[in-house]
Amino acid sequence: MGADVTGTDAIVLAKEVKKTYDTGKVKVDALRGVNLAVKEGEMIAVMGPSGCGKTTLLNCLSGLDDITGGEIFIRGTRLSDMDDRTRTSYRAEKIGFIFQAYNLLPVLTSAENVELPLLISGTPPKEARKKAMEALKAVGLEEWQNHKPSELSGGQQQRVTIARSLVNKPEIVFGDEPTGNLDSESSKEIMVLLRDLNKQNRQTFVIVTHDYNVGKLADRIVMMRDGKVEKDFAPQPF
Repeated sequence: MGADVTGTDAIVLAKEVKKTYDTGKVKVDALRGVNLAVKEGEMIAVMGPSGCGKTTLLNCLSGLDDITGGEIFIRGTRLSDMDDRTRTSYRAEKIGFIFQAYNLLPVLTSAENVELPLLISGTPPKEARKKAMEALKAVGLEEWQNHKPSELSGGQQQRVTIARSLVNKPEIVFGDEPTGNLDSESSKEIMVLLRDLNKQNRQTFVIVTHDYNVGKLADRIVMMRDGKVEKDFAPQPF
């Protein structure tokens, strides 16, 4: 069972996606024919037991990892049709990533961490700082702009990470266990923040999580097992 992949309104579309890891001694079929359609502005949570293929699917959908079979389309363009340079540019300009590990540079302030991707892509420093401040304001950390990661709580560090992932106003945000290192209260705050940003900006979110309290805040939960989509449903309102 999986989402209908025949529609044309999907911003992310996976058709019979397969991924096999071959170490030379053993082959592991991480994805076994995944079908998934994600509409623009939708937030979905990909869930399932450890080793079911959640993170592999995220990496393939975002173009971080190549697939073994099937097709993935982003806004109607087949990922496999993009050369490495085009795919890298697309990720930098149109896609945001939020990981479990904050991946903040300890020697930089919040504002400097957030503006770094813009500076690397050639944005003028003044414009980059302005956008970084707008992103920090969006996550409620404008007053913490000059603080370094060691001076922030875990929840605050993840907010900086979210600001960094949103600073280039990506069309799609991929999150791999974005609340995995947080306590339950901070986890809820981060998910409510992501939900608010999703609604305000109409950005598409694909989030991998093992926490149903996180998943139930999404529009849809995609349950995976053994490299396949087991079921796909809207969580019950609470």
